[in-house]
Amino acid sequence: MTNAYSLGFTTLDEEVKLRDVPVQGRLPPWLAGTLVRTGPARYEVGDQRLRHWFDGYAMLHAFSFGGGTVSYANRFLGSRAYNHAKRHGAIGYHEFATDPCRSIFKRFVHLFTKQRNVTDNGNVSISKIADQFVALTEIPLPVAFDKATLETTGGIGYDDALGGDYTTAHPHFDPMRGEAVSFLIHFGLKSTYTVYRLPRGSKRRVPLATIPTKRPAYIHSFGITPNYVILVENPHRVNPLDLLLSGRPFIENYRWHAKEPTTFILVHRESGAVTRCPTDPFFAFHHVNAFERDGAVIADLCAYDNADIIDALYLDNLRGENGAKSTRALPTPPSQLRRYTLDPRTGSAGCAIVSDQLTELPQINYDRANMQAYRFAYGTGVDSADPNGFIDRLVKVDIDERDARVWREPSCYPGEPVFVPSPESHEDAEDAGLILSVVLDAERAHSFLLVLDARSFTELARCEVPHHIPFGFHGTFFG
Repeated sequence: MTNAYSLGFTTLDEEVKLRDVPVQGRLPPWLAGTLVRTGPARYEVGDQRLRHWFDGYAMLHAFSFGGGTVSYANRFLGSRAYNHAKRHGAIGYHEFATDPCRSIFKRFVHLFTKQRNVTDNGNVSISKIADQFVALTEIPLPVAFDKATLETTGGIGYDDALGGDYTTAHPHFDPMRGEAVSFLIHFGLKSTYTVYRLPRGSKRRVPLATIPTKRPAYIHSFGITPNYVILVENPHRVNPLDLLLSGRPFIENYRWHAKEPTTFILVHRESGAVTRCPTDPFFAFHHVNAFERDGAVIADLCAYDNADIIDALYLDNLRGENGAKSTRALPTPPSQLRRYTLDPRTGSAGCAIVSDQLTELPQINYDRANMQAYRFAYGTGVDSADPNGFIDRLVKVDIDERDARVWREPSCYPGEPVFVPSPESHEDAEDAGLILSVVLDAERAHSFLLVLDARSFTELARCEVPHHIPFGFHGTFFG
């Protein structure tokens, strides 16, 4: 038995360029620019199958707007990992939960020599580095592409010797300081987290702080305020030696340590000083926002009680192909929008639940609200009454009022809501703008781009494409 939404986890082979996509409804005349998204779109290579949602080979999707019309194009990202699979008909690079290399000798060669075959499969997010558009994954190997044609133009190298084996696909940009901020994780006998900044237009990363750790945590994203970088070191940890000797794919070397705390690591952006704020154990993929208030650091994120969500996202489970009597053997664990109040002076951490509605893929009005006290968060949600459910709604949370608005339709499964600010918005209009979300219509077996008014959370238009778009992760609107 397969799920109603299993189509979203199947391969899309078709690459198209459409000048004029049919539009139902009316687009605001001011909407001009391009939404570029990335996500998995191929899950098979010859007779081999990738195992996890996070493993699929990346495809870029671009929706371009102007004069009330919409064009659409999609194209596979020409990463080394994808090109090898296409050329040889075999998986050649280590993915998140798929490992083509079982020999300990080969693993040693790949991990500790220049012959490394870690993936550059940029299926997580879209960003810019030194004015080049790039697709990112959690390995620090960005892949550049042409925004107009989606043609891959090659890997991006940095003008420094800053080492690291793992990173985040969610860098932050601080327009006041004119710099991006991110971090690297190094696995070894002396493992470390390195926080760095990248000045605007530069490819030279400047280290801010290096923090030793015996067992690195799996850290997917982080928070930033005017004075602090916030790493969340949860107890889903790895012994680096296991990455070499176990023979298991990358993520399967991590273990959840329920009796250990989750620790917020605050790194001061000027001095590099580190403060630790431990709290009860939890796991998180995504931060929502962070800011400072009366000397405290406020960190909002989508929190899970543990790391079971990673196992729930294996493809056989998501597709309902695990042979279980129920549609899914592993239901999607619930998450909460939580607010943690951190005191850099005392190292204390307090927690409050903001909403059970907003489940994942959170977004804000980044231009207006990032690093500031804010009111509105947008994300995806699920039906809490359906243990076998998947993302089936978009949610707008009013943090001040502890209230939420919801968009949903039968048989429709939306993706990340990307906020596009209105050029006519005023200083007091944080939610003046649009929400763009790629939605799978499972009943009609195709996808459409949904356009919502961010303030009323009602539909303005939808733009249909001629095929299904596999469930992806993140995108960016470039005006």
